[in-house]
Amino acid sequence: METIVDFINTIFYDYVLLVGLLGVGLLITLRLKFIQFLHFSHFFHVLLKSGSSDRNGISPVQSLCTSLASRVGTGNLAGVAVALTLGGPGAIFWMWMVAILGMATAYAESTLAQLYKVQDKEGQFRGGPAQYIIAGLKMPVLAHAFAIALIFCSGLVFSAVQSNSIASAMEDAFAIPELVTGIAVTVFAGFIIFGGIRKIAQFAVIVVPFMAAAYVIVTFGVVLLYIEEVPSLLLRIISSAFGLDQAAGGVTGGMLAAMSNGIRRGLYSNEAGMGTVPNIAASTSPSPHHPATQGFTQAIGVFIDTIVICTATALLILLSGAYEPGGALTGIALTQAAASEHLGSAGSYFIAIAILFFAFTTIVANFSYAENVVFFLSHGRSWALPLLRIGALSMVLWGSLQSVTTVFNSADAAMGFMATINLFALTLLLPKVVALTKDYFKYIKAGQEPKFDISEHPDLAEGVNSLIWTEKHDAPDTTNKNE
Repeated sequence: METIVDFINTIFYDYVLLVGLLGVGLLITLRLKFIQFLHFSHFFHVLLKSGSSDRNGISPVQSLCTSLASRVGTGNLAGVAVALTLGGPGAIFWMWMVAILGMATAYAESTLAQLYKVQDKEGQFRGGPAQYIIAGLKMPVLAHAFAIALIFCSGLVFSAVQSNSIASAMEDAFAIPELVTGIAVTVFAGFIIFGGIRKIAQFAVIVVPFMAAAYVIVTFGVVLLYIEEVPSLLLRIISSAFGLDQAAGGVTGGMLAAMSNGIRRGLYSNEAGMGTVPNIAASTSPSPHHPATQGFTQAIGVFIDTIVICTATALLILLSGAYEPGGALTGIALTQAAASEHLGSAGSYFIAIAILFFAFTTIVANFSYAENVVFFLSHGRSWALPLLRIGALSMVLWGSLQSVTTVFNSADAAMGFMATINLFALTLLLPKVVALTKDYFKYIKAGQEPKFDISEHPDLAEGVNSLIWTEKHDAPDTTNKNE
């Protein structure tokens, strides 16, 4: 089984996604005229002026926090360490490249998710790649294949990855048996995911800003102590990325190893192009009332996740004596060892607590993505949701007892399949994203608040719910009053 999974991952990450993630990201960047560079400050402006949740959807801030809850997790702590071990310092450069181009990709996929979103019987907005593939491309087989892969990936396998890192960190730091940690995480996750998307969003908006800020403050505080070493370290990362520093990298495979592992861990960490985050983006009530605003919000998430938090972890590890290129120490154990080099025994405790919060919020946020897809597959019927909840919680417990290699390889294969389908769809639907972007900035240039009315865009209307996208949207309040 492991041989098959390794072969699949080789095809995806050494060939398909090597071209796909970077190539499609570059294409979107060019077609949108470098939107992530020229309008970077506007992304934050839109978020800061966004409104609150309403009866149909969660707020933009809740959406960002939920997406960050899924992004900021094992990939930021254990994943960065794995990338360094297998790909050398150059892998970090390719994580940056995936993120920089991925900001445009994240904008495109979340904008499409907003355009093609629908409402369930309770009035809640739903959608994502499965919805825009079937509505925008009229490819139901591909849409259902993506939906099934997402349930396997976000609803099941990703939960195992996160619980694996939590259990490992707790055992190393506090000598808590993995089984005990697995049971505890399973129980607490159950309390939240049984509450649905709104409960998950409310939980994320409380926990995520605190945990991310605390981690960045501590890690960059350590980096400041070694600030004179940082410039040469950054040059080492760049030179290793192109195979120019093999002696320092110490990794077999040179540039290809750096690219492959950087792309894998970059995709796993920020999820841009994978097709997961659009599921929560579609559940949002945008402010202003335009599909592009959620694209801006989710592009911010990619920047925070990889450029800020993953870089903090990479510098923490590379500035420590714990890192050995190609060494036996990897994953969360390497990150803990690096933190201990800087902070003493408190470092191991700090990373254990950080991964507990990061990974736990990722478990519940990823479940919200799978919940959206279950709505799509079951055509709004709720009978399948309890089965998903039981399956997700079972994988949380299973993952806490597995080896890190087995769990990560399974996740890599699943997300590679998802990303391939989603990137194909994004390429075909890119003209619609370009049209939406031009429409949005038409209002900005005129000094007006953007608003989107589908009746004014017949070229975009096919497959779009016209009741949602009118200038004065006032969908009927179908919320269950007993909830």
